[in-house]
Amino acid sequence: MRLLLLEDDALLGDSLCEYLRAEDHVVDWCQNLHQAGALHGEPFDALLVDWQLPDGSGLDWLRARRAKGDLTPALMLTARDRLQQRVEGLDAGADDYLVKPFAPEELAARLRALGRRMAGGGAATRRLQAAGEASDVLVDLTARRVQTGRQAQALTAREWAVLEALVLRAGRIVPKDELEHLVLGFETELASNALEVHVSALRRKLGRDSIETVRGLGYRVQVA
Repeated sequence: MRLLLLEDDALLGDSLCEYLRAEDHVVDWCQNLHQAGALHGEPFDALLVDWQLPDGSGLDWLRARRAKGDLTPALMLTARDRLQQRVEGLDAGADDYLVKPFAPEELAARLRALGRRMAGGGAATRRLQAAGEASDVLVDLTARRVQTGRQAQALTAREWAVLEALVLRAGRIVPKDELEHLVLGFETELASNALEVHVSALRRKLGRDSIETVRGLGYRVQVA
């Protein structure tokens, strides 16, 4: 998942970035609202938002995004633990609320739960469809595992990131540039055809029809 982390505590932000990147997430870390503004319009799978920031309220920032129709899942990270504050955070548009201090393992688990909801329902496993028919490809979003028939498929971190981004947006055409940003972030040292290489590798492992190319528009997967 590509994550926007809005956290002003340098020590916490650094440790969260290290942990989440080790979990193969792409993390863009901003320490204030001004920095976050520079990423306006960038696609993210989830927002991790501290309430109180040096130049304003993360909650007001999230509320403004919701008012503009942004439905990106958001998780509040804050030391404010009173009942009324938790209610306010959820009513302002947060999908979840995590009180500091917390274990990074719990944050990772909550992100997996958000991912399952994004993919529809709440079940961890999705079956890909090809040409309108259910295939034998099972994608487990929680275990980060892919299986064809009874055979587990070994994916690289990049291949998994591409597949996860598409499954989380199943049924929707994902433009190439959006998918590149979701999977690669701002890594500019990669070859210009990196995305095509990863998609090609996935098709070799999961079947030619597992990922549809919509010519001139982008890529799409369907799930049962």
